[in-house]
Amino acid sequence: MKADADHTGGFTTMSATLDQASALFSAGPGAPPVTIAFGDGIGPEIMAASLRVLKAAGANIACEPITIGEAVYRSGETSGIPAAAWETIRRNKVLFKAPITTPQGGGYKSLNVTMRKALGLFANVRPCSAYAPFVPTLHPAMDVVIVRENEEDLYAGIEHRQTDDVVQCLKLITRPGCERIVRYAFEYARANGRRKVTAFTKDNIMKLTDGLFRRVFDEIAPEYPEIETDHWIIDIGAAKLAAQPDLFDVIVTPNLYGDIVSDIAAEVTGSVGLAPSANIGPHGAMFEAIHGSAPTIAGQDVANPSGLLLAGVMMLVHLGQAEVATRIHNAWKRTLEDGIVTADLARGGAAEAVGTQAFADAVIARLGQAPRTLAPVAYQAGAPLGVPQAAPRRKQAKALVGVDVFVHDDTTDPDTLAARLQAAAVAAPFALTLLTNRGVKVWPQGLPETSLVDHWRARFKAPDGVAPTHADVAALLAALAAAGIDFVKTEQLYTFDGVAGYSLGQGE
Repeated sequence: MKADADHTGGFTTMSATLDQASALFSAGPGAPPVTIAFGDGIGPEIMAASLRVLKAAGANIACEPITIGEAVYRSGETSGIPAAAWETIRRNKVLFKAPITTPQGGGYKSLNVTMRKALGLFANVRPCSAYAPFVPTLHPAMDVVIVRENEEDLYAGIEHRQTDDVVQCLKLITRPGCERIVRYAFEYARANGRRKVTAFTKDNIMKLTDGLFRRVFDEIAPEYPEIETDHWIIDIGAAKLAAQPDLFDVIVTPNLYGDIVSDIAAEVTGSVGLAPSANIGPHGAMFEAIHGSAPTIAGQDVANPSGLLLAGVMMLVHLGQAEVATRIHNAWKRTLEDGIVTADLARGGAAEAVGTQAFADAVIARLGQAPRTLAPVAYQAGAPLGVPQAAPRRKQAKALVGVDVFVHDDTTDPDTLAARLQAAAVAAPFALTLLTNRGVKVWPQGLPETSLVDHWRARFKAPDGVAPTHADVAALLAALAAAGIDFVKTEQLYTFDGVAGYSLGQGE
């Protein structure tokens, strides 16, 4: 069925065509080009609603729609995005995107992750604010911003199956990536009058990867003396965020943790459906809701457009249209105050449940009005927040000292495997010093209670005073191969300025 044209501005609630989006905005002089992606599931409906509000509020943008997502996947393009869409996004540098569905099954990569990484959108910014009492929450004063690193960590997606029992995922953390996101969080806090920046890591366990993020945070923090800082281990930090969000203001964290805690924070405010998201990089920006495409309710005119609409507010601030962004956000708050919400927020009959497009109409009707109970917003005009660059660093003295060889072997006796490895490596400048299984030391002097799988790490190190070469590593691997040792991966061991650049085993 179609919605009344008076309510949709030419869109239907079942679908929104690209031609209609192009016609919706009559761009004024100097209108910045914005790429529009209607997405999948509820995407077309909530994008139609959001664009109508932006138009009514006076947003000056030149829309250029693209088709990406499930339809593109199903046509045989496993990336979900055709080359022409990439060209449009790169040319316009701003993308306003509704949720995308990634088909289940092998061969389909997440388009959201692909776009963030391919376009260098390193910073994911997710404001999470409570709107009590109009949106029920246990924490009515909550106002937290999650700044998530967007390109690295386990989301690099580098995974391998190495044995019958074991698969691995590589966690990549870089100093430039840490410096850029940490500095961005502090710059965001300074630009927005925030009082504190908190880092979330797990550096008590992942001492090199999360340890690097923590060290960079501690190095940069003194450059912002007016901003309070602290650090939490991610597990207790997430628990405190859920129970005592007033402890936090801006949280900066690596990719995976940020994905998790931003959903926690959004839900604590009352609903994930209200949370917007900005993805910022040196070459462009993408604005989206944090929720998914909700295909089970698609086409029913019941979806809440608020997350995407507020992402549009963030986009307008980014584009320098702060006055328009302010009008929309205040009108949206006034709509909540007046008890007009979509079905997901109409709990216990306390508020009037309306459809997607009718909710947009209600916001439009309140443009120019300020909230009476909720705090009004007042965005400031100005240049978009700059993209920090990593500081140049002195190259450190790097020295090869050994190699970890990962072995596929079904034995359940570490002593037997160690003897085979030692016999094979007798002519190399390396000596076997350690065997681990899933990171637990099992040789020498392992414990019989340790459970074992078919994936072993054999650490070979050169004696003190011996400087091994890459050729020595190759010779060691050749000797292991000749002995029938199935090595599946190697990691060379280096020191940097004399400090071990690898996790130490027990007793090392």
